[in-house]
Amino acid sequence: MGYRELFVSQSNFFSGFQKTFEKADYAILGVPFDVTSTYRTGARFGPEAIRSASLNIETYSFRSGIDIEDLQLHDLGNLHVSTETTQTLETLKRVIEELSDEEKMPILIGGEHTITLGVLKGLGEKASKTVVVSFDAHLDLRDEFMGLKISHTTFMRRINEETKPAKIIEVGTRAVCREELDYAKKAKIEFITARQIREDGAEHTAKILREKLAGARNIYVSVDMDVLDPAYVPAVQNPEPDGLETHVLLDILCGICDKRVLGFDVVEVAPNYDQGVSAIQAARIIFEALCSIEKARRD
Repeated sequence: MGYRELFVSQSNFFSGFQKTFEKADYAILGVPFDVTSTYRTGARFGPEAIRSASLNIETYSFRSGIDIEDLQLHDLGNLHVSTETTQTLETLKRVIEELSDEEKMPILIGGEHTITLGVLKGLGEKASKTVVVSFDAHLDLRDEFMGLKISHTTFMRRINEETKPAKIIEVGTRAVCREELDYAKKAKIEFITARQIREDGAEHTAKILREKLAGARNIYVSVDMDVLDPAYVPAVQNPEPDGLETHVLLDILCGICDKRVLGFDVVEVAPNYDQGVSAIQAARIIFEALCSIEKARRD
């Protein structure tokens, strides 16, 4: 594990249940990076806030019948990050490559959403056989923003152009610009709006997603916490009203997490904007996703 020097060890382990790396199925890694943030900063503090929250909520999932305590988790700590975006993404790419070689599923805690680009690059040839499902208020498909080609507003376009995944599906969309809509249509990037989800319901939306994922070999899941309404997560970097409720997100998310999932991330919590509510929501989302994946693996 030559990449271990790239991590800063933490006093708190996610969930509090730490297995040895050799025995672990899931590798937790924090990425405290928010260099390209353009509205509210502070997602670099997200990993520690979410770890702390994970120690103070119960670990049993009624949705899956699985307890986090029984999972083989290893928290690597926080990745050493640079103020240079491309350097941080390159470091993350290397880590994902090595975790893949070790057959460990990466679970990332952000940090800004740009980190997902580093993960997809790290998947290498697997990326072209992977469907990316991103839960997000935004499409993040601009070509550039404020002079940056790689940022939290453009990374999904870079993912599509540079890693060429099998498909991109965005869920919970409600904040876009015309450029993004035009590009999504041209690039055949699918999205399901928050309004459509409210009209169809969580169960039907999950069914639609499962149909879209029917031919997928691999699935990568990304959860930007601003997919939820600010009433539930006030401490995100780019809050947008008219979002999803927590139970709706969890019902859809857990409805698609199966044994084809090869990793996921939860990003964009900026904990200084509330008293811990958003971090608790993020910790619960990670718990439920992990338990759903574990249940699918056992079945």
